[in-house]
Amino acid sequence: MSRLSGTSVIFDLDGTLVDSEPNYYEAARQTLAEHGVPGFTWADHERYVGISTQETVARWKPLYGLRASVPELLADTNRRYLELARTATRVYPEMRTFVDLLAGEGVPMAVASGSSPQAIDAILAGTGLDAHLRTTVSADEVAHGKPAPDVFLEAARRLGAEPADCVVLEDAAPGAAAAHAAGMRCIAIPYLAAQADAPEFARAGLLLRGGQKEFTARTAHDWLARNRG
Repeated sequence: MSRLSGTSVIFDLDGTLVDSEPNYYEAARQTLAEHGVPGFTWADHERYVGISTQETVARWKPLYGLRASVPELLADTNRRYLELARTATRVYPEMRTFVDLLAGEGVPMAVASGSSPQAIDAILAGTGLDAHLRTTVSADEVAHGKPAPDVFLEAARRLGAEPADCVVLEDAAPGAAAAHAAGMRCIAIPYLAAQADAPEFARAGLLLRGGQKEFTARTAHDWLARNRG
């Protein structure tokens, strides 16, 4: 029997499993430029790390005084992002190893993301992660995105797991807050070093302050084995 029997693992996608933020930034930059807002910088983009694309474009509209509707902005951004995601998404090597390790032990797994269902499917198929990660939840499918717990609770429901038996892997403060609100344990791998001291991360069961540079599949696996629900 696996040392992880009874545990389910839920992955955030962007910045946790895959380094997709550069693609989101480029899609955002192109969309805003088309709508008359040039000069969108990476520092500007960092404000939106960890929240859904829909919420991001909803914040743009008043901030930049955009004439286009939120659905138009969302469609434009998602279209551009999908073009990039299909061809230029990199999986973090240790995360791929971790997914393979968990799959080998029969651990139930899901992806819960602020990305659209189409983006999630495109990334998982394009990277081959869909071989093991077949249960997915998009923020578009629930009432509220992160930091609300909805996506994680829906992922647990689809896995047939109790929230207390789930462990979430997250790179962003809103996601760590969502995991806590869902009653789940969290392994936090901050995408932005400046966020490592965020209070949301302080409640994580395991905080890898160095982000992906510090994460290893073995470290995460051993922590899970020691901290079963």
